[in-house]
Amino acid sequence: MSGTSAGAPEPEGALEPEGAPAPESAPGPRRRRVPRRERERQILDVAVQVFAKRGYHGASVDEIAESAGISKPMVYLYLDSKEGLFLACLRREADRLVGAFQGAATASGASPELRLHAGLLAFFAFVSEHRDSWVVLHRQASELSEAIAAAVAEARRAVMAEVADLVRAGIAEGGPATQLTDEDADFVTHALVGAADSLTDWMARHPDQSPEGVTLRLMNMVWVGMGRVLEGEAWKPVTG
Repeated sequence: MSGTSAGAPEPEGALEPEGAPAPESAPGPRRRRVPRRERERQILDVAVQVFAKRGYHGASVDEIAESAGISKPMVYLYLDSKEGLFLACLRREADRLVGAFQGAATASGASPELRLHAGLLAFFAFVSEHRDSWVVLHRQASELSEAIAAAVAEARRAVMAEVADLVRAGIAEGGPATQLTDEDADFVTHALVGAADSLTDWMARHPDQSPEGVTLRLMNMVWVGMGRVLEGEAWKPVTG
């Protein structure tokens, strides 16, 4: 993306560019110039809501600009294009989600299961509290351009890496007799992340279910099951 993204570094307190179109407003006293970082945040806040409500193709830059209280040319000045605007929304919301998982997992204690529980709880809480963000991240992005699909894949890899580290740590705690391998850890990681993705749809159909309850159910399904395997138990189909 050639335009400025929400994550690009910029000087603290930088103002809107010289020559930028003035925000649309009624005649009156001159309004203060809004710092660039604040203006971009305002644009992205509105854009996430509009993209979630109307979808990528149904959303218009005109509506986003009007809702943000600025001119359409200013949106293009900041984010370059509609795709650039969507990418900036996607990257910001993905960073928030990954950051919530990492922060919770890091602060929750020493044992892998407690860290994983905290991370999953933060994930489901994020989805529950920021539904618009999740619609942008989960439902729309993968169906769009290669650049957007690549950004989605990058965010997913970040979550997968965090989960994989915790799964491997849990396997390592099983001791030297543990028979599970790195391939098993990778398998469990994909199963766990895939289940979490799918459960966000289940949560939308069951709004009475809390993030805490969903997290506990998933931990019991995956972590308890992995624990039994670490103890040497294995299921095999009985053939007649």
